[in-house]
Amino acid sequence: MSDARSAGGPVTVVRMSAIKKKYAGVQALKGVDFDVAAGEVHCLIGENGAGKSTLMRILTGAEVPTSGTIEIGGETHTGLTPPLALRSGVCAIYQETDLVPELTVWQNMYLGHERRTRLGILDVRSMRREATRILHEIDVDLPVDVPVSALSAANAQLVQIAKALTRDSRVIIMDEPSAVLSDHELAGLFRIIRSLCERGIAIVYISHRLDEVVQLGDRVTVMRDGLWVKTVAVADTPIPEMIRAMVGRDLDDQFAKTVSVQDTVALSVESLTARGRFEDVSFDVRHGEVLGIAGLVGAGRSSVLAAIFGDVAPDAGQVVLNGRKLAGGSVRDAIRNGIGLVPEDRRGAGLVLGRSVEENIALPSVDRFATGPFVNAKERRAAAQRFIEEFRIRTPSRDQLVRFLSGGNQQKVVLAKWLARNVSVLLLDEPTVGVDVGAKSEIYALINRLAAEGLAIVMVSSDLPEVLGMSDRILVMSEGRVTAELSRADATQEVIMAAAVPVSAAVA
Repeated sequence: MSDARSAGGPVTVVRMSAIKKKYAGVQALKGVDFDVAAGEVHCLIGENGAGKSTLMRILTGAEVPTSGTIEIGGETHTGLTPPLALRSGVCAIYQETDLVPELTVWQNMYLGHERRTRLGILDVRSMRREATRILHEIDVDLPVDVPVSALSAANAQLVQIAKALTRDSRVIIMDEPSAVLSDHELAGLFRIIRSLCERGIAIVYISHRLDEVVQLGDRVTVMRDGLWVKTVAVADTPIPEMIRAMVGRDLDDQFAKTVSVQDTVALSVESLTARGRFEDVSFDVRHGEVLGIAGLVGAGRSSVLAAIFGDVAPDAGQVVLNGRKLAGGSVRDAIRNGIGLVPEDRRGAGLVLGRSVEENIALPSVDRFATGPFVNAKERRAAAQRFIEEFRIRTPSRDQLVRFLSGGNQQKVVLAKWLARNVSVLLLDEPTVGVDVGAKSEIYALINRLAAEGLAIVMVSSDLPEVLGMSDRILVMSEGRVTAELSRADATQEVIMAAAVPVSAAVA
């Protein structure tokens, strides 16, 4: 990446100095310095709520700082607007794409700055030609006339990168770009990022995945509680040091696994099949046990959880909970009998973002907080407050809309709503995805505590250290089938991956 830097050292593209941002009574940024050089990947890390997103919104013009300056394009500003930021070469790519699904690849790439002929007519030929050239330059093989709705999440993200290049962007901000990518797709993204750096484009890379920071970054800036903590070379900074800087403490034993498996079986899955998703899946889970399910994307893990929860109707097999056979394909029956699901997409499927923390916690237990036709508001408030305190949910009040909480605190709300329902089996689908390292440690402690209290827990995770650290026993799935069952003592990353890779792929 050093190719694009001058002989005298890195050329600074953006310099933000003493940036402060205050909202109503809340100091979100407290005098932060940040800069990024041409041709480098500058990683920005910190716990949720550290101020990373606020700082980048200021750089893109979506927010105006309370004080401080931004030097960009040879000019100094006290604040930017989105059009000015774009004209200055700053572009942001977020997890949720801003592409229009009904439009084609080339139409999305030029949306908002379309090329026109001298007569004012859209120059379709020129835009299609340039879109094809740009995609070819970054080694992306996509037809420009296909609608974005037909693309995978990974390819849609690549279109966003190509869109940034149509504007001659000098700085591209990537906010958690790997959240929806498989390992293979992530390797492709890294290859493209490196090619962008070779062209002198500066990358600001925001991620909770510190292994990505180590693989990709040149420098890393750590933020905590709205403050700049340090900016250091990635090559000189071990991951434990990054974690200490982020959370202000050591997380040496973040899993802190305790064994609490009881003799009684809570959940039995017997020859469960949903054609096209998974086949002949069988396992038992005991009270106090954490059963991990590992596998590659598309192995059928999430579909198994959905079938247990009644959200997918099985074609064969059965689910038995505490000795009682459940009605297949009935979420209501699963909940009524004590099963809760924490979905991977907590914002879209686990929470009602426009409702309060209290309302979300009470949602599955409406009948339990009712006195006749009326809601027992006092009992509901007390239950919500108890879980806020027990789970250390960081919120100004139980009336706060849940959309304004950090990812880790949102996940705690989803856990709390099922504990308020007194479930005996908890299904966790990627429980720490998009959650910072500090909140991860707290969620792991909660899972251990719930298991110690006798809950049976089934946890799907793509994070192998998480599976190994949290599970009492591990199932591995590949192409819809269980390919291995491993004790905690026998499980290693190598053994899990050997069972997870399809036979055809392994042979090839």
